[in-house]
Amino acid sequence: MKQNIALFFLLLTTFFVNGQTLYSKAYGNIDNPVIIFIHGGPSGNSTLFEATTAQPLANKGFYVIVYDRRGEGRSIDSTATFTYQETFTDINEIYQTYKIEKANLIGHSFGGLVATLYTDKYPEKVKSLILAGALFSQQDTYNHILKSVKQIYQTKNDTLMLRMVDKVERLNKNSAEYRKGCYDLAGKNDFFEMPNPTVKANKLRQEYETSEFHKTNIRNNQAPVLFYKNEVLNNIDTKPVLRGLKNKGVKLFAIYGQQDGIYSTLQLSDIGKIVENGNFKIIDNCSHYLFVDQQETFIGNVEKWIK
Repeated sequence: MKQNIALFFLLLTTFFVNGQTLYSKAYGNIDNPVIIFIHGGPSGNSTLFEATTAQPLANKGFYVIVYDRRGEGRSIDSTATFTYQETFTDINEIYQTYKIEKANLIGHSFGGLVATLYTDKYPEKVKSLILAGALFSQQDTYNHILKSVKQIYQTKNDTLMLRMVDKVERLNKNSAEYRKGCYDLAGKNDFFEMPNPTVKANKLRQEYETSEFHKTNIRNNQAPVLFYKNEVLNNIDTKPVLRGLKNKGVKLFAIYGQQDGIYSTLQLSDIGKIVENGNFKIIDNCSHYLFVDQQETFIGNVEKWIK
């Protein structure tokens, strides 16, 4: 009951204070370089990043803005369409709300696609784009997941799960069901987990799980369904877009976990070739949530690149 009351007042405050349906919050000094964090999904939110990393990053001399996309997380909106154009409108609203002319974008996971396409459309508003464990070639990612889990189940002679993999492979590749099937299999095999959690990483996760942020870790299960229904660009490869951004004056960086199981070695090699030398980092003993898995290294690279 207390959790529901707290959530109600949080959402009420967000709506009236910000004058918008989007949840957003800024950390740090407004005179410092601006970073906007764009979370994963669809059906994600910024609670983990906000709870663990927003303030430490701000302490390094940045003005860090987090927000939850419309219809996701704390930005509850039953009319959300979950299209890329809708995300562009909302990011522009963030710029307007916080009186920003130019910002550095960090796109995590699916947020990397959002950030890349936004930057391509509004390069004049983006100083630098940092891909953090970000999607860029969706079908290659799904292919890698299915190939990897199939090898695992073949080694175990797990015929039940091999049939499950086969079932997913037969689904429409431009469907929410196919995406979910791939990520469910990845999750079952710990593709999103760091292999040897450090004391610091465990502490960050434990603190998050007992925090107010975790209580508002809202997941809209209809978000992926509506995204695939309303967005025609639902399974894309943004490598050509990323190559073009360098000609638009945008600084491009990429940082990935060595043990992020959803990306193949070839994919990481591809993204490394797109960004310039010194702008690409692979972190060892690190998986998908690199800002928790190896926070100091993550923040250190962001600080070095932007400053």
